[in-house]
Amino acid sequence: MRLTKLSKTAVTALDDIKARDIVVIDVRKRVSLYDTIIIATADSHRQVSALARHLCDRVKEGGGTVLGVEGGGASDWVLVDCGDMVVHIMQPAARAYYNLEELWSAARPARAAKSADRAAA
Repeated sequence: MRLTKLSKTAVTALDDIKARDIVVIDVRKRVSLYDTIIIATADSHRQVSALARHLCDRVKEGGGTVLGVEGGGASDWVLVDCGDMVVHIMQPAARAYYNLEELWSAARPARAAKSADRAAA
């Protein structure tokens, strides 16, 4: 299964069960373990579990592989590993706390920014 098809399948599966704030991040230039990270928000533990199950089912139906699922049950964060793609399904508090979008953003490192600010002063 090509990555573009896999990521489209994942986003559609998440949207089917009303995931909010779905973000797709291309991380090929930052890490060699996977190509894409998808982050989505769920409103309850039950929705987190339902989204993870539905995502796994849709990926398998589309010919993709689910290598593993971490979290589940009464968890506020589930990670679904699909090989070239990793999907994080999180409740709002966990998503705000871990702020994965900022972690994987293209912004320059904070240390370099502070050094540049000192040099300008």
